[in-house]
Amino acid sequence: EYVPLKEVKREIRAFLESGSADHITFSGFGEPTLHSGLGELTRWIKSQTDIPVALLTNASLFWIPEVRREAAEVDVVLPSLDAVSQDVFEKMNRPHSELTAERVVEGLLQFSREFHKRIWLEILLVRGINNSLEEVEKLASIVKEIDPEKIQLNTVVRPPAVPGTAPLSRAEMELIAQMLPGRVDIVGAPTEHSASGSGKSLDETVLETVKRRPCTLKDLVKVTGAEENLVRLAVKNLIISGMVEGQEASCQTFYKYKS
Repeated sequence: EYVPLKEVKREIRAFLESGSADHITFSGFGEPTLHSGLGELTRWIKSQTDIPVALLTNASLFWIPEVRREAAEVDVVLPSLDAVSQDVFEKMNRPHSELTAERVVEGLLQFSREFHKRIWLEILLVRGINNSLEEVEKLASIVKEIDPEKIQLNTVVRPPAVPGTAPLSRAEMELIAQMLPGRVDIVGAPTEHSASGSGKSLDETVLETVKRRPCTLKDLVKVTGAEENLVRLAVKNLIISGMVEGQEASCQTFYKYKS
């Protein structure tokens, strides 16, 4: 119980007194299906509100019957499936040695047979790793068996954990979407325009990005879609204002939020 249920319930109860939402979602602080109180919390939320409950999961534990039973308590499950070949699975996810692509796929297939509510399957594509024709065709075959309500197709749009990890273009994403069965929504693709088009200043966009994780200048250029000299100026402004600082690591300068 790495986040105490008592605290979670207190926060949700306080929110429900004055707020509303489309969904209450389990995500973020670690893999939700690792939490021993997942089923209990879901049942408690449902006793407090009619707001549907969603679960974001990497699907790595669906081979365990108890996990499938607890996950089945929610209304919408958004599992990830980024690879079905073992070598690609290892490159994408760096799993524990006992966790194989076959085990993840079989667990997800079993869950899809037992769960009769909504499944929105997320597939994250990374250039040069899982976007080959062979791997996409294998993914398509498994997706057809899972038969999700829809697929959410994503790529690298935030600063990656590994420098040099590259996204697919919008055109490539659209081509792969046509190869997958059923409804496919492209939820992530590199922008082709300056971040200023979002209605936010470039300084604001850079600050929001480094609040999530430290980024190099190259990362920030990729994420914002702005020219390098403009991103460099935005970073300089944020350093002067005391909100961002530089940190050297692996022969690179990473810019991070100065809390």
